[in-house]
Amino acid sequence: MISLLQMKFHALLLLLSKVWTCICFMFNRQVRAVMRFFVHKRPHVDYFLDVVSQWYDLVVFTASMEIYGAAVADKLDNGRNILRRRYYRQHCTPDYGSYTKDLSAICSDLNRIFIIDNSPGAYRCFPNNAIPIKSWFSDPMDTALLSLLPMLDALRFTNDVRSVLSRNLHLHRLW
Repeated sequence: MISLLQMKFHALLLLLSKVWTCICFMFNRQVRAVMRFFVHKRPHVDYFLDVVSQWYDLVVFTASMEIYGAAVADKLDNGRNILRRRYYRQHCTPDYGSYTKDLSAICSDLNRIFIIDNSPGAYRCFPNNAIPIKSWFSDPMDTALLSLLPMLDALRFTNDVRSVLSRNLHLHRLW
């Protein structure tokens, strides 16, 4: 351990809020080597992604740094090629000490786009396009993703998702 410190190695531990993960990097000057990577998936996430990807084009939009968010998205995609479009922290807008996600960067037609997020601040500018979800903290009995499936199925048949989602603004514990 002492020899590692003498060689100026530093370990970096990062945590993703929605899908508890751990990514460890070791830095030696400017060379990076991945040492370990753990993903703890929210219950039913694979089933949820399989079903919803048949209905919608899925986009990852995270406030995480790309070096870390891309690795997590790769694990969630698991070779299915359903998470092709990805947006990271550099695509967010710094706002009140956190990051806001600009949905118009993904699609200018806001009547056909929605965001599922556990942080109301992330969609502060687009509450009519948002579906809030509770944060997940390793509860193996969590069914939040399964609970969204009926609504997501129904939203496919509306002309403007905002006409439905704007009725649920009381569910957002907003900033």
